[in-house]
Amino acid sequence: MDAADKLEAVLRYHERTKHQFHRYARSAGTLDWVNQPNPFRRYEGAPLTQLPILGADEEPLSPRYEDIFRRGAVQSAPLTVRSLSRLFEYSLALSAWKQAGGTRWALRSNPSSGNLHPTEGYLLIGALRGLALAPGLYHYAPREHGLERRANGSAEGFAQWMRKFPPQAFLVGLSSIHWREAWKYGERAFRYCQHDAGHAIGTLRIAAATLGWSAVVLHDLADETIEALLGLNRAEDFAVAEREQPELVMLVWPNDSAGPWCAGAQRAIPLGLDPLVVGRLTKQVWSGTANRLSRDDPVAWTVIDEVVLASRKPMGQRYALDLFDAPAPTHRTAVFQDGPSAGRIIRQRRSLLACDGRTSITAERFYGMLARVMPRVELEANRRPLPWDAIAWEPRIHLALFVHRVDGLDSGLYVLVRDEAKLDKLKRAMHQHFDWFKPADCPADLPLRRLESGDARQLATQVSCFQNIAGDGVFSLGMIAEYREALFTHGPWFYRQLFWETGVIGQVLYLEAEAAGIGATGIGCFFDDPVHRVFGFGDLEFQSLYHFTIGGPVEDSRLTSLAPYGVREEDELKRRADRG
Repeated sequence: MDAADKLEAVLRYHERTKHQFHRYARSAGTLDWVNQPNPFRRYEGAPLTQLPILGADEEPLSPRYEDIFRRGAVQSAPLTVRSLSRLFEYSLALSAWKQAGGTRWALRSNPSSGNLHPTEGYLLIGALRGLALAPGLYHYAPREHGLERRANGSAEGFAQWMRKFPPQAFLVGLSSIHWREAWKYGERAFRYCQHDAGHAIGTLRIAAATLGWSAVVLHDLADETIEALLGLNRAEDFAVAEREQPELVMLVWPNDSAGPWCAGAQRAIPLGLDPLVVGRLTKQVWSGTANRLSRDDPVAWTVIDEVVLASRKPMGQRYALDLFDAPAPTHRTAVFQDGPSAGRIIRQRRSLLACDGRTSITAERFYGMLARVMPRVELEANRRPLPWDAIAWEPRIHLALFVHRVDGLDSGLYVLVRDEAKLDKLKRAMHQHFDWFKPADCPADLPLRRLESGDARQLATQVSCFQNIAGDGVFSLGMIAEYREALFTHGPWFYRQLFWETGVIGQVLYLEAEAAGIGATGIGCFFDDPVHRVFGFGDLEFQSLYHFTIGGPVEDSRLTSLAPYGVREEDELKRRADRG
């Protein structure tokens, strides 16, 4: 396909997979439980290195949740197997097992649509002093909390690739198995896989912050390069298994290693790798073959295959991350002298299943949550705040809010303009009768506007596929993308990046809700064009890509929670039964 054909294919996919009041996007209709994909990929024959299972009170200790948002507040942890274990624990690991009757399933630190987990993680790391891990490419196995060695690497070769990066830097890659989502959600599954990749960007960046490390998406990498880097193009290793599609690679490094590296001269981190150097990895010794996830062949969804091909990332624009002028300013947010650790918030994060319809929060807390999703550049540091420093592109997502139970704030429709320069553009695109009123106690630098006062609970429920969680919460929202301009400016591959940005927003809101003592969940099912009509969007200039709700959770007493690692589930059940 040429560029025009690819753009047309992406636009066609998006229109075809919209939910409408009179029809839903195509899916299988009924769930083939016998063919449900295994949520755990393994590479059979690949040596497994077990990562240590760390208690909350073991080194490296987690900082306070609030401290990870203050640049320079968290001292860098040394790069060891223990700190790598924390990174994966807080980003891609199991967080708990749930059981109801005879059915048991795992929850993870990274949320997923339908708890289906299409996202796979990889580690590419060199020989580092004090790190008991050989150089090479590893697949992260979340059930075992271990690293499967996929390819050997040489210390000299890795050092050559990474010479333009800070010392002790390493790479974490992400891929998607679309069948895991398509098994349940059909044609719309590609969207959900991209949400989940965005959530994983957020979990990785925040996990790195708990260790005093930084992380950024290598935005210049083409999908072909990522395939070679992660071994996803090795047909012989996926002969009977469901294939993985490349998503992205992130560079991770301890903050204290970058200071001396760039001292005395302005240094920037390139956000790409030399494809010729990457190609040398394919000549290494590989091990392991991917396990088959479903008993029978996956159901073919041609429209997903088409959008995968159309949205592949070519070698593109050059980006760089400037590290030179990076002092440690105080991030603008509410100050809490005490509070939970970041690790506790991350481990306890859950996707709520129902809201109680009663819980409210203060306007101050509401404004603080919204401030955390703002990607504004910190003027003193010339850097974006966490986790927005992980992505190189300019913000393209704005929030259309249904506010229900915020003390001191009128119920109704609101909008948060995440790039204030787009305020007039949004005004022109939305209903002319909206009042665009800034609440009196709203912080001056938070571009929140009330559009219309009134009870929006029923409206929020209706446009969210009649799901009560959208109306019973404190507030819900749609994530509105600058859709047409982004695709025509950057190209059809940017379709995926728009969803990634929504996933990062969702991850921030998940943790902010937990920190506030309430809950949250993403909503993938919403009626696309009816949402647009609510806010006045009449064409493809803006499109809603992801919905979210925050509220007081309703606990399900039928569910039993079990530890993610280190405790045999049946023993835990027995102890609970003995306690009555």
